[in-house]
Amino acid sequence: MLKEYRTIEEVAGPLMLVRGVTDVSYNELGEIELKNGDKRRCRVLEINGTNALVQLFESGAGINLSDSKVRFLGRQMELAVSTDMLGRTFDGLGRPNDGGPELIPEARLDINGLPMNPVARSFPQEFIQTGISAIDGLNTLVRGQKLPIFSGSGLPHAQLAAQIARQAKVSGTTDPFAVVFGAIGITFEEANYFVESFKETGAIDRSVLFINLANDPAVERIATPRMALTAAEYLAFTKGMHVLVILTDITNYADALREVSAARKEVPGRRGYPGYMYTDLASLYERAGRQKGKNGSITLIPILSMPEDDKTHPIPDLTGYITEGQIILSRELYRKNILPPIDVLPSLSRLKDKGIGEGKTRKDHSDTMNQLFSAYARGKDAKELMVILGEAALTDIDKLYAKFADAFEKEYVSQGFTTDRSVEETLSVGWKLLRILPRNELKRIRETLLDEYYEV
Repeated sequence: MLKEYRTIEEVAGPLMLVRGVTDVSYNELGEIELKNGDKRRCRVLEINGTNALVQLFESGAGINLSDSKVRFLGRQMELAVSTDMLGRTFDGLGRPNDGGPELIPEARLDINGLPMNPVARSFPQEFIQTGISAIDGLNTLVRGQKLPIFSGSGLPHAQLAAQIARQAKVSGTTDPFAVVFGAIGITFEEANYFVESFKETGAIDRSVLFINLANDPAVERIATPRMALTAAEYLAFTKGMHVLVILTDITNYADALREVSAARKEVPGRRGYPGYMYTDLASLYERAGRQKGKNGSITLIPILSMPEDDKTHPIPDLTGYITEGQIILSRELYRKNILPPIDVLPSLSRLKDKGIGEGKTRKDHSDTMNQLFSAYARGKDAKELMVILGEAALTDIDKLYAKFADAFEKEYVSQGFTTDRSVEETLSVGWKLLRILPRNELKRIRETLLDEYYEV
């Protein structure tokens, strides 16, 4: 029999103080029963002697201090998991919200999980094809990698996320592949877009969706990414699947963290975010990867919109320290109608060299990647010079590089949100563009590869 407490002292925003509790532990789930029989869930945030500070998962409105009672459930927050999750949509707390039946769980897992032991990690090295040239060709995603997308307000990161979720696959393997999609604090319109997009293409059959809407309690946002990662861990390490986890938008998660921190009257860090935000984000990101002795893997793409497009803002700044690179969306390219507007020069995948080359993609991948980067950078410099000094100031070769930069953006980067390119198609488009330049300018590609591919 669970012990009930009628000693609620105070409710302040998403927090509630309960006095005189015994045998209650940190992170333990609780249930608040109102006078009219309504029940609301909560979680223990802090224990100080016999006082428990609990975090409400629903609104605190209507909680009468004298008539309401609290019972603690003796367990932490759990997610019911089963392979039947595939093809289903859940809310931010793991409850089915697609009108389907309740899951019959194969297990119940603590959503806090554990970051992977570095010694147990296996090095990421298999190529994941997203079908997007700017990622596959230049900033390659590798199985088990953590590769965030840095976006800005109003940029089409939702469309890019949906495109990656629909198109991603591990090449050269028959192992089962799944997508876990965690949407944090998004609008109903965005949620509807994701669900319909997955249904139209059939990607829903291999996907698990967790959707926390903007009008859901902010506290629920803190649980949503953990729900998604718990489902991914089960599918990857218990069922041996390759799982791609996409979390959007991490900025909403960090704002919810700041809201709870402010309600607890904690000393704020940079921009009002709590000082422990780095470790909190690491406790999410470090759950991705590959484990020795297990077939499955978790590849993580967190998406965050940078406030004021500022890369030095605490959220992208800390995320960059923990993850293995970043894909950056450009407002300038978006204005030119380059879709997806991926700015390849500041973007980076630190593990790209491990996932490309003969036997993985193609033997010319590394050389063409370096040459495309170099030529595009020089072409952009030439275009900037043209703006300042006029076209007459450019040499003939500089004009060719400027022409290359324009063609590169229009043909290589801009492919729309419905085109799914194989890595061979991506490399072919790269060679087609490199033929704009004279052969003697392609100094980053070996002569044997130029003989085979340039003269075609």
